[in-house]
Parts: sequence; structure tokens; C-alpha cells
Amino acid sequence: MATFSSPIALGEEQAPVRRATAAQRERLNKTATRAVALVVFFTAWEALGRQVNPVLFTYPTAILSAAGEMIASGELWQYAAPSLKVFAYGFGASIAIGIPLAVLMARVPVVDWALDMFVAALYSTPIVALVPLLVLWFGFDALAKSVVIFLMAVFPVLINTHEGVRSVDPKLLEVARSFGSTERMLWGDVIIPSAVPFIVAGLRLGVGRALVGMVIADFYTAVGGLGYLIVQAANGFQTDRLFVPVILLMILGVTLMGILGWLQGRVAPWTRQEIAL
Repeated sequence: MATFSSPIALGEEQAPVRRATAAQRERLNKTATRAVALVVFFTAWEALGRQVNPVLFTYPTAILSAAGEMIASGELWQYAAPSLKVFAYGFGASIAIGIPLAVLMARVPVVDWALDMFVAALYSTPIVALVPLLVLWFGFDALAKSVVIFLMAVFPVLINTHEGVRSVDPKLLEVARSFGSTERMLWGDVIIPSAVPFIVAGLRLGVGRALVGMVIADFYTAVGGLGYLIVQAANGFQTDRLFVPVILLMILGVTLMGILGWLQGRVAPWTRQEIAL
């Protein structure tokens, strides 16, 4: 006897296919739009830059030529390596200290009451104004730069993580406890997964502030790093060389933010919204 599928059943089976097709179409449109925007931007920049005094402005091909020379001579890596090292130290410390401290403050009221005013005060303080003092305290080497980067990055990480843990739906905690979850199990099953978007947002903000802190520390110490390379090129009116470390920092920031977004999709895929028709 022949069997026939109902229209409703067929529609339910085809829904995931339609959503996947829509998601692929959106990704293609996004990639194409970004490619066109980049081509238009760099074409306009090249045309405009060639009409301006090279002391005041430059253009992409000149920057590529300067970057090739600096890479071939090893100069770029000579200045980039110390900066990347202190960035890793400072930003790593902001993660290692900021996230656990934020979780502790969010879950233990006494700790929150004792530290929240200090966090608010330090976050409101322009860290740039403290850089000369930090240099006097910690010297001109990597330690001072790492401390500056840490202070620039730790507060976005701490504040966003704190807000993420505190914003966990109490009903989810009640349901988990009703099924016999212990406090340790709540962390892995409810609290941390719910706070992942906030943590990633804090890390993304921290990346940008850490890069700013890295350059500022180089400005004040003026003994090496990408910031020193920028100052050196500016003092010599070499605009094309000046843009090389700036663009390198931009690429580094975009890459790190992309990695964080990818990690969020892998660790907490439910935080990514899917296209629904």
C-alpha cells in the first residue's frame, strides 16, 4: 500500500535545510560585501595618498614597500618581538587574575562589598596618567610595560565577567539545585556557560586596551618595541614606515578578536544566533 507524507511533515524536514541554505547565503553575501568594501577603500586611499605630500600622508603600495624592507632587514621583528612578549605577559595576567576575581566577587557578597569601590575607582582613573609613576616603580624593562598592559586590560575583563556571572537566571540555578546539583556542578553546568558571552566581550575589549597600553608604555620608556618604532619613524618624517607598525597592531587586534569569536562558537555554540526563515 502506498504511503504519503503529510505537507506538515515535509515542511518540518525541509526547515533545517532552508536554514542552512540561508546561513550559507548570508556568509557569501557578507564575504562579498567585505571584499568589495576593501577594494574600494584601498583604491581610494591609493589615489588620494599619491596626491598628498609624503611627509603628511602615504598610500598602501608605499607602506607595502616599507614593510618589505623592514621585514627583509629583520628590523620589524626586532621591535615587534619585545612588544608581543610583554603583551602576552600583561594580557595573560589580566585574564588569569581578572576572571577568577570577578567570579569570586559575583558569588561571595563580602568580597564584592569590599572590592567594588576599588575596582570602580581604578577603572575610572586614566591609567595613562600613572604610566610615568609605574615606570619609576618598575623601571624601563619588560616588567613596567607588562604592568601597564595589565592595568589597561584587566578591568574590562573583570567587570564584564562579574556582570555575566551576576546575570545568570536564578530560575536556572533553582532548577539545577532541584536536580541535586552541588555548587561545583553549578559552575560547570550553569554559571560559566551562561557567562561565556560576557567573558568573551570583556576579553575583546581587553585586547584593544592592552594594545593601547603596549604602545603607550613604549612611548614612555622609548627603549624598544613597536611604540618606539612609531616614534622613530615620526621623528624622521617617514610616514610610510610609521604606518607599518600601526597596521601590524591593527592586524594583531583583529586576529585576536576573531580567535576569541571562534573560541566562543566552539565552546558555547548556543550563544550564536542562527538564521531562521
